[in-house]
This record gives sequence, C-alpha cells and structure tokens, in this order.
Amino acid sequence: MYNELEGRVAIVTGASTGLGKAIAIRFGEEKMKVVVNYLNKEKEAKEVADLVKRAGGDAVAVQGDVSVEEDVDRLIQSAHEQFGALHVMMNNAGMQKEIPSHEMTLEQWNKVISVNLTGTFLGSTKAIAYMLEHKIKGSVINMSSVHEVVPWPHFVHYASSKGGMKMLSQTLALEYAGKGIRVNNIGPGAINTPINEEKFANEQDRNEVLSMIPMKEIGEPDQVASVAAFLASDQASYVTGTTLFVDGGMTLYPSFQAGKG
Repeated sequence: MYNELEGRVAIVTGASTGLGKAIAIRFGEEKMKVVVNYLNKEKEAKEVADLVKRAGGDAVAVQGDVSVEEDVDRLIQSAHEQFGALHVMMNNAGMQKEIPSHEMTLEQWNKVISVNLTGTFLGSTKAIAYMLEHKIKGSVINMSSVHEVVPWPHFVHYASSKGGMKMLSQTLALEYAGKGIRVNNIGPGAINTPINEEKFANEQDRNEVLSMIPMKEIGEPDQVASVAAFLASDQASYVTGTTLFVDGGMTLYPSFQAGKG
C-alpha cells in the first residue's frame, strides 16, 4: 500500500470490467477518489464505484467514449467537480477484434485506432493540460500490451495501436518531465479477464498460450492493478517514459528458454 495516494484523484477509463475494474478497486484500497468511466455498461460501472467505496475510497461512474473529445473533456470536468483535482489519469479503455489483415476494412482499422490510440492521446493530453493549469505533478498511465513490441498476425490494427502508444507515451514523457508529470505504460501479457475467458476455458487454447509464457502461468488482473498503483505512487517518482511489462516473461523470446537457437 502507498499511504501518499490517500485522497488523490484518478480517472480510470474502461473501468466497468476487466483490468479497469481491478485498477479502480485497487485505487479504492489506496483510499483514492476514482472516476469510473464506462461506455455502455452503466450497471457494472456503478457496481465498480460501490466496490471502490467499500474498499475505502470514493467514486463516481461517468459515461463517455474515449475517442470523442467532448466526452474526455467531461471526464476531466467530472473529476474536478466531484473531487476537486486530478492526479492520476489511467487510460485503460481499449478494444481488439481478430481479422486477417487483407480482409480488414478501413472502418475496422479506424475503430480500433480511434479507441486505443486516439483515446489514449486525448486522455493523456487533456489530463496533462489540467495538471499544468493546476500545477499538479501528476501521473499518466497508459494500458499498452506486449504487442507494442510483439507482432500479432490478424490483429494488425491492435498491434499498431499499441506500438503507437509506446512512442506516444515516450514523447509525452520527454516533453513534460521538466514539469514533474510522468507518463508510463503498462504492458500486460495473457491476463485472466472476461475478454479471454472463452479462450482460457479451452484446454488446447490455454496450453498454447502457456507455451508462450516462461513462467507457465496466466496472469491475474490484480497483478496488473498493483503495477498501476506503483506507477501512480511517489515510489515511482523517478520512473517516466517506460513500459512495465506484466507478462510472465512473454516478451523474452520463450522459444529460446531451453538455451537452443
């Protein structure tokens, strides 16, 4: 736990399920005040807000599409009006859909890029503008993926969005380091979230995934949430412009694990 986080204000986008839910609840355990953003799962988002409060924090659920500028403005405004500040921007919302690259339409490409990359750009830059205006030395945390460095056939839009997020975060980190604003990525690997539930329930699919993980374990959302809490805290005050991979070693070329090659 990080005592200095008590009372600080965070926005977590895409927080109604999965990793966003886990991060919002962890922030609640840190006694933070959380804007729980959701796109269309209002009931689930309000349940997450209640869990944040039960954990010891405070929360409000706010609808918004992260790829729409006016909606992101409203998220920032909600944090200010409800809790009086914004110290942590957790850009978690994202999407993926398997499509062979030669069959992918421009519309399908644009949808993923607009949510994953443009949404992160909007959330990051508008949070930074708020922090600069209010002289807050804050933390921007972006939910990237192992696929910011690992190519992923049939997911060219997703991998491209995460590769772009890597450079986006590094550029913003360099640009605003002198203002005390830190920008970092979290790069999850195979995590046991609802989006992966069906795949991991199939023994063959699960074993194929495990073969790509040196630690031979599927990760849990709270393991990602713990990294988000660290990056939000003063314990990470000298960490900026980097990606912390939470992947059991997936980015370490696991096929070379036996020393062959």
